[in-house]
Amino acid sequence: MEITLASIADIVKGEISGDGNQKIRGAASFEDAKGDEITFASQSKFLKKIDETDAGAVIVPQNFQAPMKNIVQVDNPQIAFIKVLNLFHPALKPDYGISQDAYIGKAFLCGQDVSIAPFCAIGDNVTLGHRVVLCPNVVIGDNVIIGNDVKVFPNVTILERCIIGNRVTIHAGSVIGSDGFGFAPEGEKYIKIPHTGIVQIDNDVEIGAGNTIDRATFGKTWIQSGVKTDNLVQIGHNVTVGENSLLVGQVGISGSVKIGKNAILAGQAGIAGHLSIGNNAIVGPQAGVAKSVPDGETVSGSSAMPHRLWLRVQRILPKLPELGKKLSEVDRRLKKFEEQQNKSNGGENG
Repeated sequence: MEITLASIADIVKGEISGDGNQKIRGAASFEDAKGDEITFASQSKFLKKIDETDAGAVIVPQNFQAPMKNIVQVDNPQIAFIKVLNLFHPALKPDYGISQDAYIGKAFLCGQDVSIAPFCAIGDNVTLGHRVVLCPNVVIGDNVIIGNDVKVFPNVTILERCIIGNRVTIHAGSVIGSDGFGFAPEGEKYIKIPHTGIVQIDNDVEIGAGNTIDRATFGKTWIQSGVKTDNLVQIGHNVTVGENSLLVGQVGISGSVKIGKNAILAGQAGIAGHLSIGNNAIVGPQAGVAKSVPDGETVSGSSAMPHRLWLRVQRILPKLPELGKKLSEVDRRLKKFEEQQNKSNGGENG
């Protein structure tokens, strides 16, 4: 594929400084881009060395100038570059239709341009919207509803009665709607609690590979619009994840947690059950959260504490052996001083 820089500027709604007739044949990273490729620079560390890239053109922030380079000025260089990447690497379109090697249950309904790959298994009373893609070995349980423009990658399982919205992507190996981890003690043994609820995933959600999202005990486990999860995320029963929140790899969320909008849970963070994580809150990597986090607060550590306090603690930890020795020396000198004072006071009393 070959396109002029001027055409790219039209697509990303940017302003050109340089040669609009420059031919662009690909997109690459700042360090690797060649003379017929385009890249982007948004951070100052890249903008400062923009003359070092061999790229034929660079997408940059508005008002940034580079007289020796062909540049496209935009409001958000990274978003503009994503549009260019999609231009050179469009998503593959599957063959539309239902494979004869797929199993389809009773009372199946689907919209237009649906693609169901070989070895999919679809239960009874399932409804699919328009342009749904089910890759090989996907399992869809009874009474599942899936919206428009959904792509489900191989080996995903969506169990009975779950609801999937529009423009949702579910990556390979994820399980939606498994039973929650709930057992009631009876003497020395545990009795399984039935989980009769569902999982509801709203619009524009992307679920990473190997996620497990448990169905509710009653009601629903709810993944709200715009949520993005990384690989290997565990979401327990009756959890609500607020709009546009991010869950990074190996996050574990216990049952009945409420996560607000635009929250970020960093890698390997663990959230205890029945807590609230506020809007715009950030939970640091490997944090163990044992109490609710207010709106806008950043917490770190295990157990989690205010981030600034955690940073102070981390600075002190390597010094603890030295501080221990100093405290021992202070304690020794203090005892010696007390002994001298006692002797002195005894002499005066005598």
